[in-house]
Amino acid sequence: MSLTLTVPPRLEADRRAGLPVAIIGAGPVGLAAAAHLIERGLPVVVFEAGDTAGAAVRAWGHTRLFSPWRYVVDAAARRLLEAEGWTAPDAEGLPTGDELVDGYLEPLARTAALASVIRYGTRVEAVARQGMDRTRSVGRAATPFVLRLRTAEQTTDATARAVIDTSGTTSSPRSLLSSGLAHDDLGDRVTTALPDVRGRDRDRFAGRRVLVVGAGHSAANTLIALAALAEEDPADACVVGGAQRRHRTPGRRRRRRPRRARTPRHGGPRPGGRWPCRADRLVRDRRRAAVRRRRARQRPPRG
Repeated sequence: MSLTLTVPPRLEADRRAGLPVAIIGAGPVGLAAAAHLIERGLPVVVFEAGDTAGAAVRAWGHTRLFSPWRYVVDAAARRLLEAEGWTAPDAEGLPTGDELVDGYLEPLARTAALASVIRYGTRVEAVARQGMDRTRSVGRAATPFVLRLRTAEQTTDATARAVIDTSGTTSSPRSLLSSGLAHDDLGDRVTTALPDVRGRDRDRFAGRRVLVVGAGHSAANTLIALAALAEEDPADACVVGGAQRRHRTPGRRRRRRPRRARTPRHGGPRPGGRWPCRADRLVRDRRRAAVRRRRARQRPPRG
């Protein structure tokens, strides 16, 4: 007679069941993600460090977006807003940051579906897996997240089944120093991207020597604003400089490509044959396009 012992499989309840999806940041992406989750019947909670929705957008509220309203308004968010009588702005209009908050983000945050799930004045300090450190991997995917939350009154922890980080980079800009090190010793002499040069930050830049680091759209907008500030009041003229970030690996030499000769009559690079920043390259491309159009008009017709 033989006896066979069988052990039934051990079933563990899903520890993430019933937990909400945590969204960090109540900006355009965070509120849109919350709208989609609510449409799917999933519990959600939004943690916003500011006192209102779109608090980070307010920091550059004077800046006009490059995208029109039709690309800014999310479909799920539109359905929540229209259910409460919201009137959409002109689809082809280009809003400023302040207009984006006033006309879209704050009305969206006040909808019945989202108003009860947003926690203002709550900063997420850290995110980890509950009961796990960086060395543990077994069962990690099925373990809930734990978030360390800091408010003006206390520090608490909250659990979530998933975390969506939409906090952006406004409060954590890139460092100017080598290797990404912080520039704490520079104090308040460094301003992050998109200051309100002609508005609330005017006194900070008027009549001072300014160095703009970067060659993107934020740098171009800042340079345009600084030039306009100098034209408005010559007595407050400021000296503007621009520098482009360059990161190279120490000990490695970059191969130089042969440079073609450029005709000076069409505008050329700066000394050394370089077009050092994006703005200069845009000027170069426009000049080349103008030359091609002029040659096309001068070309005799065929036949």
